[in-house]
Amino acid sequence: MRAHYLQHVPFEGLGSIRTWLRNAGYKTSSTKFYESADLPSPDEIDLLVIMGGSMSSNDEEEFPWLPLEKKFLREVIESDKPVLGVCLGAQLIASVMGGEISPNPVKEIGWFPIRPVPASSNIPFAFPETIKVLHWHSETFSLPPGAIRIAESSGCRNQAFQIGKTVIGLQFHLEITPESTRELVFNCRDELIPSCYVQCEEDILSESLESCGAANQLMNDVLAYLQG
Repeated sequence: MRAHYLQHVPFEGLGSIRTWLRNAGYKTSSTKFYESADLPSPDEIDLLVIMGGSMSSNDEEEFPWLPLEKKFLREVIESDKPVLGVCLGAQLIASVMGGEISPNPVKEIGWFPIRPVPASSNIPFAFPETIKVLHWHSETFSLPPGAIRIAESSGCRNQAFQIGKTVIGLQFHLEITPESTRELVFNCRDELIPSCYVQCEEDILSESLESCGAANQLMNDVLAYLQG
């Protein structure tokens, strides 16, 4: 089996996802758009993971590889391969499937709880009643046609969605590790202007030592669900 991941900036890599893929027996390849926009054929991969990034999915003029990425993403989704989007990755899925990306009412940066959205079907992935996860975003998505909203937070209504059995988008970072948290803070600390939903650097880093393990286990559960 081959898993392919799309990476947009050097400091937002696979994190704990890499360990799960290795343990599940996947060979891993990547497209790092800050180096090259070379993409495989959708037929050559069995799982696609789209990571986060500091750009917007609307920034096609500034990042000319975005239309290529969106076309590839749509092709993979239409081939019924499992697809997971994280933060920007979730917004890209929403965008290509007919949703809109716009500013969230508040910036959400730091460790804040999410909660599941009750669904009328037993199909969606089931989140725990509450869990602290790392957020780092100022934009949000509208649900594309056919998507089911499966998680929310006090700061952002649309935190996670699912399309069918094979596509999940997460606005938050379950893959984060203490090491990758430090990288994210180092590269984006200019955004850390404390407010109701923006924590200070010290709180983010200290909470990562406590909460990354539970977040990583939940990410493992999401990946196992998508694998089927």
